[in-house]
Amino acid sequence: MRLCFFDAFAGIAGDMTVGALLDAGADAGALVAALSTLGTEASYRVEKTKRKGIAATKFHVDVTSDPKKHRHLHHIVDMIEGSAMSPAAKATSCKIFQALAEAEAQVHGSAIEKVHFHEVGAVDSIADICGAAIALDLLGIDQVACSPVNTGSGTVNTEHGVLPVPTPATALLLRDRPVYARGPEMELTTPTGAAIVAALANQFGPPPPMRIKAIGYGAGDRDFKEHSNVLRVILGEIQRVPEATAVAVLEANIDDSTPEVLAYAMERLLEAGALDVTLSPVTMKKNRPGTLLRVVAQPHDREMLANLVFRETSTLGLRVYEAERRVEPRKFTNVATRHGTVRMKVAANGNFAPEFEDCRQLARESGIPLKQIIAEANSIYLQTISK
Repeated sequence: MRLCFFDAFAGIAGDMTVGALLDAGADAGALVAALSTLGTEASYRVEKTKRKGIAATKFHVDVTSDPKKHRHLHHIVDMIEGSAMSPAAKATSCKIFQALAEAEAQVHGSAIEKVHFHEVGAVDSIADICGAAIALDLLGIDQVACSPVNTGSGTVNTEHGVLPVPTPATALLLRDRPVYARGPEMELTTPTGAAIVAALANQFGPPPPMRIKAIGYGAGDRDFKEHSNVLRVILGEIQRVPEATAVAVLEANIDDSTPEVLAYAMERLLEAGALDVTLSPVTMKKNRPGTLLRVVAQPHDREMLANLVFRETSTLGLRVYEAERRVEPRKFTNVATRHGTVRMKVAANGNFAPEFEDCRQLARESGIPLKQIIAEANSIYLQTISK
């Protein structure tokens, strides 16, 4: 599996994305050839440059004419489908534009079919989004991840007047994702850049475990004093090795909720994506017996799960901190017991355990005690590996 990690420490824009992917090894000739079939009448240039001493690639879109700047989503989809882009690049481009259209529709209180893509529908933005999709396909990327996103701050001039940074569309696209503002008071992350990572990245946070194969830098328009105005991409092979990943831990001491309420809260948290939820008895102030609720979550799920804790329990406060989570790689293999098939979780170090839900289902269906199903699954697996 080939991974692309976007390091958006200076924000992310469409042209920076294309430039970074070109800098990391995407074939510029193939990318320009595919873009040229969109029928935009634009031309494209790739320039080697520097931003505060960092060598980077700048992607330019030179527009000769664009008589129809306000496009609807279906106009753009028709352009993409009629081009000579690969099927994968077409699908990726449409996915990004769909995310962008949904955000614009919500901002303007309009149906998605009626959204006009003002700046976003202009030729340069179409080229940036399609160029990013083409480059990812050329590089054989299977998975995308992203760092917390530096949005910038201040205000920006748009066709809708002066808007705060992040702009309404950018803020919506990055909802539930980790963001921050650092550096000059200006727009560092554009709606186009936000749409790319919102549509494609399946995780936000530190780089996932990988074997680095290539690094690229895409240059923004300006050269800042505070930091290099570049987007860094890191390409690598995903590593299935014992890994240390950052997680968010949410804790609350609760002394006024019933066991039924706490059990239901645990179910809701796990259903919402918590990595783990535990309930432990504790003695609280004034010698009151209580329960420690602890939730382990992916960093980008922290706020959503914190709101769920407040909604489903009586707590008025939470402790939230980062921790390191070590994960042993594992695989599944099936064993056939007398009562049915059980999946076995097998770790790289040799540890193994039968899947509890499989064992529970067989115990219910057969009437055999659960402990006997588990023992039989373990015994059969040991016989299998000893042969």
